[in-house]
Amino acid sequence: MKREEKMKTNILVAEIGSTTTVINAFNDIYSSCPKFIGQGQAPTSVNEGDVNIGLNKAIDDLKRSLGVEDIVYDELIATSSAAGGLRMTVHGLVYDMTVRAAKEAALGAGANIHQVTAGRLRRTDIKQIKEVNPNIILIAGGVDYGERDTAIYNAEKIAELNLDVPVIYAGNIENIEEIKLIFEDTPCKLYIVENVYPKIDKLNIEPTRKVIQDVFEEHIIHAPGMMKVREMVNGPIIPTPGAVMLASKLLKEEIGDLITLDVGGATTDLHSVTEGSEEVNRILISPEPIAKRTVEGDLGVYVNMKNIVERIGLEELVTNLDISSQKLEELIENHKPIPSNEMEKRFVEELTKEAVITSVRRHAGKFRDLYGASGKKTIAEGKDLTNIKYIVGTGGALTRLPSRIEIMKSIAENNKGNDLFPNRETQILVDNNYIMASLGVLSKKYPEAALSLLKKSLNI
Repeated sequence: MKREEKMKTNILVAEIGSTTTVINAFNDIYSSCPKFIGQGQAPTSVNEGDVNIGLNKAIDDLKRSLGVEDIVYDELIATSSAAGGLRMTVHGLVYDMTVRAAKEAALGAGANIHQVTAGRLRRTDIKQIKEVNPNIILIAGGVDYGERDTAIYNAEKIAELNLDVPVIYAGNIENIEEIKLIFEDTPCKLYIVENVYPKIDKLNIEPTRKVIQDVFEEHIIHAPGMMKVREMVNGPIIPTPGAVMLASKLLKEEIGDLITLDVGGATTDLHSVTEGSEEVNRILISPEPIAKRTVEGDLGVYVNMKNIVERIGLEELVTNLDISSQKLEELIENHKPIPSNEMEKRFVEELTKEAVITSVRRHAGKFRDLYGASGKKTIAEGKDLTNIKYIVGTGGALTRLPSRIEIMKSIAENNKGNDLFPNRETQILVDNNYIMASLGVLSKKYPEAALSLLKKSLNI
């Protein structure tokens, strides 16, 4: 069969991952019936110092799968977690208050947080900032018209480092002019944002989250191998986890409270978008953001496979898989990024289930009983997932494994009684086309098209 010479498409979205680059093609974006027309992939070429090599190979793979010689596109936009993603350090005043608020903003934007400090920076903290070599530094601290000195002191110490790194200030409103003066003659580009913790028990993380993504887009081209990507990409580039969060928030507005799980080779990300239940909110001891992301850096089914094996235990795996210890050792020894035979898939399913349950347990809050002079009092702490209507699975493992639906259903069954987990009535949705991150970045400019494509992929 002769291949067509040229194919015209509206938008290509590249997901530049740490190991794989995926390219998704979409058509009729400007109509009421947008279409997902195909996907190509190739290994990411970070080590070759130019991610465009992998990007071009992924486009070639897409051409092959569509049976065309060439693809002409109007726009190419991207998400990226290559080159270690977005490295951030976060510096606040009190760990439970401003530091936590700043951390929530950074994680929700898709950052990888490499350092968190509370109070005045010590010499060891400053040494660590240099070692981390962050892409962005976030300074917070003090409610509006509250404590001022810590943030000013920390800003002075960071300014003295003379790093050519963007700095975001999201602290006490009274410090703004002072902070501007501190960074005036430094190479740091300064961004001033509304306070992340303006009043006791009030979080205001969306403005900071938005600026982090803008800063990432502006500065991502300085990451290794990303210099040339701007030559091809003519739209936004945002961190991949931030794109999944955007898609989750868009979907929540349409169908109701949800969590999105993304089990990857190196990490497991969980995004929840829910206000929680009234009953739990009444006894919650500190505020939680509506949109929250946690990333478990030790729970990956490829790079961190041995961590999960250790968590489950060898004996348990031998029993669950009904195989000999020797066979299990072979599976561990020959573990590949993508399982190919039945037994390899079953092994990855065991790993995925453990990653899912553990990440939900770490993300969700708990009921706790306090005993005082007036008797027992129940309080809640952490994120309330009891009002969740949908669990959405994206990423390689939860869109491709045969028992992906059973794995997500097992969350409710693992509630220890005091966990603020989703209940058994929660519906399971699978991102069948594996395009959720792509649709997150697409939603920045074309929200209606992104939502329509997302609902098709989830079979809604």
